[in-house]
Amino acid sequence: MARRNLTRRSFVVNSTLGAASFLVRPARASVATYHFTQYHNQPAASSLHRRLVEMWAAIRAETRGRVEAQVHPENNNIQGSDPAALNALIAGEIQFFTLMGGILGTVVPAAEVQQVPFAFRSARHAHQAMDGALGAYLREEMSAKGIVGFPVGAFDNGMRQIGSNKGPIARPADLVGVRMRVPAGQMVADTFRALGAEPITINSNGIYDALKTGRVDAQENPLALLELFKLYEVVKFVSMTNHMWSGFNLLAHRPTWTRLPDDIKAVIERNVTKHVRLQRRDQESMNAALRATLARRGLAFNEVDSAPFRTQLSGFYAAWKEKLGTRCWSLLEAARILA
Repeated sequence: MARRNLTRRSFVVNSTLGAASFLVRPARASVATYHFTQYHNQPAASSLHRRLVEMWAAIRAETRGRVEAQVHPENNNIQGSDPAALNALIAGEIQFFTLMGGILGTVVPAAEVQQVPFAFRSARHAHQAMDGALGAYLREEMSAKGIVGFPVGAFDNGMRQIGSNKGPIARPADLVGVRMRVPAGQMVADTFRALGAEPITINSNGIYDALKTGRVDAQENPLALLELFKLYEVVKFVSMTNHMWSGFNLLAHRPTWTRLPDDIKAVIERNVTKHVRLQRRDQESMNAALRATLARRGLAFNEVDSAPFRTQLSGFYAAWKEKLGTRCWSLLEAARILA
């Protein structure tokens, strides 16, 4: 993708989407010294979009208009969705991007650790790990691939639950033969394959149609995604498996970041920390409240005992401990014990 083509498309999309798709600009655009493009895969109605817009507006104000960024929901409808946007970030065609660990793991293998099933008891537990030693290790691994992460840089998606059309999922046997939509990334696919399901990789913007047409029988995501992408229209059962956490890692193009003056880096990092924490609270509240809302819409909920699932994943854990390496796995174990 040529940089000039991506930029031109940005202006076209902005003119059609309106103010929700980008930040307020400085009074005079010529004042800005640094122009950035920020992609993320959530709808404009999401807490992620709202907090990113607020974050970049604050950065613009604090730098007296030296920094200007455009924020594009749903990855600006780029063909190929998250994987394509990740490639654009690495190439410098966009400068900032948020992405879950599993897809980031296609370039930074250690990032798959964020999706280890049943590793985190809650979203807050996962945040502690990402803000601590495990997160610091992942930033080292990102840097080696030309990507910058932030000390408090993991926006929240939440604990993932299974939404299905073939009945509730109460035990591993209920997943046998189920065509399960999964995001790109080896660990999520391996998890459901080990549980007897057939994983089918589909980008987030294609989940609704895949469920509606019967291409897949189920999907797994936090409850917020059922609301934001209207998946409650195409699933009947929600099993509260809490099988995995996912977040949106804020990533920057390393050569772009390296060239920034230290004072601007400090403003960006401070505002990233502030708005990540605000968005985490937003998302936690939304996920907690949505069960009642979705139940009123007719979805049937059931609780799930995780023990049988963990037992069936014993071979999976052994294989992935070897893949991720001793240091990464040890940091994960330490995060589980200390939290």
